[in-house]
Amino acid sequence: MKIVVFGGSGLIGTKVVNKLRERGHEVVAASLTSGVNLLTGAGVAEALKGAEVVVDVTNSPSFEDKAVMSFFETAARNMLPAEAAAGVKHHVALSVVGTDRLLASGYFRAKMAQENLIKASKVPFTIVRATQFFEFVGAIAQSGADGQTVRLPPAMMQPIVSDDVAAALADVAVAKPLNGTVEIAGPEPIRMDELVRRFLGASRDARTVTTDAKATYYGTAVNDQSLTPGAHPRLGPTRFDDWLRAR
Repeated sequence: MKIVVFGGSGLIGTKVVNKLRERGHEVVAASLTSGVNLLTGAGVAEALKGAEVVVDVTNSPSFEDKAVMSFFETAARNMLPAEAAAGVKHHVALSVVGTDRLLASGYFRAKMAQENLIKASKVPFTIVRATQFFEFVGAIAQSGADGQTVRLPPAMMQPIVSDDVAAALADVAVAKPLNGTVEIAGPEPIRMDELVRRFLGASRDARTVTTDAKATYYGTAVNDQSLTPGAHPRLGPTRFDDWLRAR
């Protein structure tokens, strides 16, 4: 089966491409480096020739409100009609757990716009919402940093490692489309301040994490439901502490 992975040269995309190739599928890693530009449409139709499945793991290079909305809307509008014309049978998109609960954020408004365009298209789909990745915990720390102090809320999270995200996406890609949404998360819940505290300790980072219920997550207020999955998510097997030790 031919599968096109848009964003196939990134953190998740590279892993998805490898996992699908290991299963014997013909996989095209479509990205700027391979001559595919979702913002202009260049190379999209060519990449989709003969494809049965598309996996979209692209992300905006800018998180500024207008830029991120433009990226996800433009990419979807260049991708989805081309998929319909090529006869693609399943569009799999990576999204974020909590998208519908964090619409005060420009990034999450853009992800919701992307999801709505997917649902309105003629291509059967599955949207995979993932929790935050282990690999981005350092960026969370930086977002709350003020000198030697990192100020973060005690909001509950259930982060997941990128390898487990890629494995889930590969499984979804070769299954029948759900025309709905599934959630994936790590095996255990943990509060954001404690997550970063463990990460800094394991990284021998001398900064101190201060718990502040009024602190935000990238500028957006969060609570225990904002970043955690609902009932019956698919759980990745990798525990955060095991990942820290392996690093």
